[in-house]
Amino acid sequence: MSARTILIMGPPGAGKGTQASHLVSEYNLRHVATGDMLRDAVSAGTPLGVEAKGFMDRGELLPDDLVIGLLREVIAGLREDQGVLLDGFPRTVAQAEALALMLGELDRGIDVVLDVQVPKEVLVERLSGRWICRTCQTPYNVNSNPPAAPGVCDKDGGELYQRDDDSADAVTNRLDVYTAQTAPVSGFYREQGLLAEVNGNQPLAEVRRSLDGCITSAAR
Repeated sequence: MSARTILIMGPPGAGKGTQASHLVSEYNLRHVATGDMLRDAVSAGTPLGVEAKGFMDRGELLPDDLVIGLLREVIAGLREDQGVLLDGFPRTVAQAEALALMLGELDRGIDVVLDVQVPKEVLVERLSGRWICRTCQTPYNVNSNPPAAPGVCDKDGGELYQRDDDSADAVTNRLDVYTAQTAPVSGFYREQGLLAEVNGNQPLAEVRRSLDGCITSAAR
């Protein structure tokens, strides 16, 4: 099996994390989420990690070339037979273009871009249903994982509360921002024939089969 380069896209609440675990094990991929990658580089104290820490400490966004450099380090360090699953990057067309150049220099190319799609109203229901215990921080979801008694933690009887960014209005705004930012990226990959749209509003097993089908089709 040749090493694959797969991108996964999807709004908050689409279930990317759950599906990423399957893809990593099934296709011999290294899961690279940009947030984790940055934390690892800073912790390791690499030259690029030190540079990234400076921006992060100042609360500034990292320049695209620095993020691309960090990605290059990760991908260049993979075994020849190991692929990569990029999660959360690129977020702009400029980043997508820079990523393509970097991968080309490493003799890799993008095999498929998986775009997990879920209706906005479903995402709002999923995300705005999250409540957290004030004392032990155990999370609940009133739709998929409710407490035995409304508003009370099963573990310690603590009060459950909802974070400001999990309110329906805040979630709606987050989803609108995601759509506005990523629509051009989806279009960029669609024009290249790399975009595979997957219905994420179905049982997990069905979503998994759809993703597998997209990957299989891309390999032909």
